[in-house]
Amino acid sequence: MREALTATSLDLPLLRRGKVRDVYDLGTELLIVTTDRLSAFDVVLPQGIPDKGRVLNQLSLFWFKRLESSIPNHIVAAEVADFPASLQPHRELLEGRSMVVRKTDPLPVECVVRGYLSGSGLKDYRRTGAICGLSLPAGLVESQKFPFPLFTPATKAETGHDENISFDQMVKLVGFEHAETARGASLTIYEKARRHAESVGLTIADTKFEFGIVKGGLIWIDEALTPDSSRFWESSMVEPGRTPPSFDKQFVRDWLETLTWNKTYPGPDLPADVIAGTRSRYLEAFRRLTGRELAGI
Repeated sequence: MREALTATSLDLPLLRRGKVRDVYDLGTELLIVTTDRLSAFDVVLPQGIPDKGRVLNQLSLFWFKRLESSIPNHIVAAEVADFPASLQPHRELLEGRSMVVRKTDPLPVECVVRGYLSGSGLKDYRRTGAICGLSLPAGLVESQKFPFPLFTPATKAETGHDENISFDQMVKLVGFEHAETARGASLTIYEKARRHAESVGLTIADTKFEFGIVKGGLIWIDEALTPDSSRFWESSMVEPGRTPPSFDKQFVRDWLETLTWNKTYPGPDLPADVIAGTRSRYLEAFRRLTGRELAGI
């Protein structure tokens, strides 16, 4: 197993360093490098997960290509051989974990779709009986499937906590036209991805999408249906009232919940078995969803 890549330092203008991605300014385009950093409870943890960045990048490319008929995406080039000449000296670092993309004006919201009651949605429901202003029937339990997927937007935060908001609040932030387009695209993408995932025995409990504005229209940006942005469950073990086995970073969250950690920086060191267990879950999700082994490991 190779060492985790937790930071990059290229001789290019660094636009931003997010929780996972380092974004460089190429002038008219952007270079996104997906590192192996891991965040949980909005804190970047001290250790990365080897090959995690490759999983996120290559799985995103799989979904962007598979679902591009639903909405255009930001991909310009996905193979290092097709990158600008200035990036070729960094080929070894960039291979499998990077993409060149169009610049956009990102919407300041995450477009979350929920097919099942879990995560922050479950917490909101238990507290208020609703999620993002959508009232739900009484008596629902964890992992229960909704009659139809819910669109539940949230504010975006590079650091700190995202906040669930109503669709009306989203409209105030981005305007009705963009809000309605993003909602429709999110629900369409989720439904198509859900059907594919179920064909390989995985359930997408929830996921988030991001969109950006180019020449007045919306395109799909950032990442696509990865174990970082989605909750993947073993379909055969989904049962209302219980938490199914997952193929995402819930494995790390569950371990962290056993500690007396206040969920602020710095996070605790991850033991070797948690790192290995997380890595194996990410790789298994990739293998089942794409039907192939991860390239570059």
